[in-house]
Amino acid sequence: MRHIKALASLLTLLLVLARPAAGAAQATAQPETYRWDLGAALGMAGYLGDANDSRLFSHPSLSAAASLRYLINTRFALRALLTYSSLSGSTADMDNVIPSLREEPYSFKSSLTDFQVRGEYNFMPYGIGESYKQLRRFSPYLALGLGLSVGSCEGKSHAALSIPMAVGVKYKLRPRINLGLEFAMTKLLGDRLDGPVLDDPYLIKSSFLKNTDWYSTIAVSISYEFGERCIACNRQD
Repeated sequence: MRHIKALASLLTLLLVLARPAAGAAQATAQPETYRWDLGAALGMAGYLGDANDSRLFSHPSLSAAASLRYLINTRFALRALLTYSSLSGSTADMDNVIPSLREEPYSFKSSLTDFQVRGEYNFMPYGIGESYKQLRRFSPYLALGLGLSVGSCEGKSHAALSIPMAVGVKYKLRPRINLGLEFAMTKLLGDRLDGPVLDDPYLIKSSFLKNTDWYSTIAVSISYEFGERCIACNRQD
């Protein structure tokens, strides 16, 4: 899981570095013209777990999502996200040997629906407007949140809390239309994404924080802003 640890460390570092900027951004952020942003995303998903501990997208599958953002200001947003992913994997790709699967490799296909709520931070004051506002049509962003995942594998259903972490870029094509590209890693606080056969396959008791599955997604998105905000009525002094 060294790649996962490296990614988690990088995201943590970015969040730490972003804190001073976030404080300054809160003081200078402009009110958004619109309150809401409705979007859709399409991309691919990959599984990381007992049958694949390091290779991102070794068995790429479809991922699709719908989202609704509440635009707090040009720097911050809250985003509700509903994602569907089909995932697959095989122990034939593993370097390690699972004692119970020495004779015959194990393969699985799983479907997963994940509802998440995330906080987003734009590194640039994002938007289109008068030059004195110093808004940017392009901005990288970070996101962190909490979710609930419900899935099925080999006819067995499972549910677990999830912790999504994401980095992305967004571009404002028109005053109301946004394009985006995002890479996300989601940690599931459970070990049944890859089926009951790989639920603690090494028979080593571990904490629920360590004995878990992950999945990653990379997706392109398009969204539309609506619900015009009355700036005079929502003046921020």
